[in-house]
Amino acid sequence: MQVTTTPRAPEREPVPGPLLPGTRRRVALAVLAGCAVLAAAAAGLAGRGRPGWLDSAADPRIQAALSHFPALLRWLPDFGTLKPAALMTTALALAFVAARRWSGAMLTVLAVPTAAILTEYILKPAIGDHLGQSFPSGHATVMFALAAGCAVLLAGSPHRTPAALRALAELGVLLLAGAVALVMVANGAHTVTDIMAGAAVGTSVVLGFALILDLAARRAR
Repeated sequence: MQVTTTPRAPEREPVPGPLLPGTRRRVALAVLAGCAVLAAAAAGLAGRGRPGWLDSAADPRIQAALSHFPALLRWLPDFGTLKPAALMTTALALAFVAARRWSGAMLTVLAVPTAAILTEYILKPAIGDHLGQSFPSGHATVMFALAAGCAVLLAGSPHRTPAALRALAELGVLLLAGAVALVMVANGAHTVTDIMAGAAVGTSVVLGFALILDLAARRAR
């Protein structure tokens, strides 16, 4: 007796998940709105040729507090310079590739340089020169863009990764970004309003790109 077998359908490749799944998308939209408010507040509070009241109040306190850590003042600013930032951007893109999240790698190589270019070549000449200060901070822009990229990476990490571990990693990269930004204030290179605006720009550019890439992927499917 001849037994016939039905040919098995070829297995489909798993469809990559979105960069910002589920509630993360709503959180990203809320953060984007907060970044817009933060950037506008920073521009409004910045001085016009001299420090505004917020910078006058906060900058000396930050400088006094961090003056006890001269080693941090020397090496932390290097994280926001070109070569280390490029290395961290490459490492983040490779982490997305290792997780087989190709849109995340595209997000990294597009969004982080875009945020830096936006700050250095558009916002600083257009707004910073008018305010008479280095506004927004390029260091804060790059570091918070990388922190936002890490948050997107961790948002789509496998469910077997404990939520507490993901939250701890997100907190760590956020603290590093904040530390680099505050050290720039302590060194006198930037003001608090500079780093507020830089953090808003870096974060919003990455999250904006992530939402756009997710929308494009949904329409393509």
